[in-house]
Amino acid sequence: MQKPKPKPYPILEDEPILQFNDIDASLTYSYSNYLNWLFDDRVELIKGKVFKMSPAPSRIHQKISINIINPLANYLKGKPCEVYAAPFDVRFPKESKEDSAVFTVLQPDICVVCDKSKLDDRGCIGAPDLVVEILSPGNNKKELLHKYRVYEEFGVKEYWVVSQSDQSILIYTLNEMGRFQPSKIFTLSETITSSVLPGFELALDDVFEDLN
Repeated sequence: MQKPKPKPYPILEDEPILQFNDIDASLTYSYSNYLNWLFDDRVELIKGKVFKMSPAPSRIHQKISINIINPLANYLKGKPCEVYAAPFDVRFPKESKEDSAVFTVLQPDICVVCDKSKLDDRGCIGAPDLVVEILSPGNNKKELLHKYRVYEEFGVKEYWVVSQSDQSILIYTLNEMGRFQPSKIFTLSETITSSVLPGFELALDDVFEDLN
């Protein structure tokens, strides 16, 4: 019995796609396709599959993001690393950096990139050194698991998971085996440091202050 032929990658049409519903979820998409999507829905690509992101972040989510970005930006003044906040495309190439050969594109809430050769006008191509994801009540646990696996596979050195509801931060650090090692869970009144950014300190009281 002849095996069914695998579905081909969709061919990039001249006309942009304006509606999210026009995407066939059964197909595998590349960054070339992603660039042709002009609808308002926020999406990410993980191994060619489309994941619809949560609606626009809440006000509290954004306040927490700012409370983390500002200290990072101040620390990084005069240093080679740069900090970026979503929406900011991070492409994770496997073998080729060609748009048609990149099948994973994520938008971390915050990322720090120390190798400026990875930066271009469209974002970052390759793993950032540090990634921060801020959990909201509506975060999809499956989506988070997929992201964890991508960040580990592609060698993100440090991954912070910030919990809005628990007011806590968990840090995963990449070990010599290329696996994430979790820290203890840091809570209010504690201060975190970073193996990627020597000398940087962040007090959780400052991260979660005045969230009413």
